Amino acid sequence: MDKVERWYDEEYDEWERLEGHKIEFDITKRYLDEYIKGENLEIFDIGGGPGRYSIYLAEKGHRVTLLDLSRRNIEVAKKKSAERGIILEAYIHGNALELAEYEAEKYDVVLLMGPLYHLIDEKDRKAAVEGALRLLKPNGIIFASFISNYAPIQDHLKGLYPIDSLDKLLKYLEDGRYDGSTGFTMAYFISHEEARNLMNSFGLKELAFVGVENILTSKELEVNMLDEAEYEKWLELCYRLGQDKNLMGTSEHYLYIGQK
Repeated sequence: MDKVERWYDEEYDEWERLEGHKIEFDITKRYLDEYIKGENLEIFDIGGGPGRYSIYLAEKGHRVTLLDLSRRNIEVAKKKSAERGIILEAYIHGNALELAEYEAEKYDVVLLMGPLYHLIDEKDRKAAVEGALRLLKPNGIIFASFISNYAPIQDHLKGLYPIDSLDKLLKYLEDGRYDGSTGFTMAYFISHEEARNLMNSFGLKELAFVGVENILTSKELEVNMLDEAEYEKWLELCYRLGQDKNLMGTSEHYLYIGQK
């Protein structure tokens, strides 16, 4: 985890990432709006980076606690929330695998939209989900995000980047483990079947499983430059196709929504 922490502290600007990945951000917010019902809810955002979703939900009147592995992300969250006149319940520098000190069954909603990207070993992914679910009230809602094992291929297609090795790109369809040697930190790229099976193994009621970007993935740069009216049309199409099982591999990210 030290390697992951250094990546976000020293090499990567997670706040700006979602400026360039508007589709991911806007589709995810739409699902948050759809499934988070009620007012003034207690929400724990585990691995929430610099707090884009935390701030979004706090602006809606919810009481949001943010935890992230990166000290820089926590400092950015403090700055950005202050700029918007928002104060989160807590800004915690912490680890998604070390949640035992936090109160059990306190939260109406838990977001786990980041840690599962970087946990290479299955036992750690299970431990992160278990820890998150311990904090969630009965009937509470969990949102969990994953990076697709097709994401490296989709990323190359999106930028038409040179392909150094076909075998290297294709290997993630068999083994999603990435060592962080070039361009990104340690990561686990997962199939949609494995992601769903992981979450449903905890006895959750699955509310939705979404291919977030689906057909828009390889056209992201062009879609981002559309005028607002056309952008919204394509975003609506993306939303309507998000749960089409035939399109899961076209997405770079998956979103699981379940009820405890």
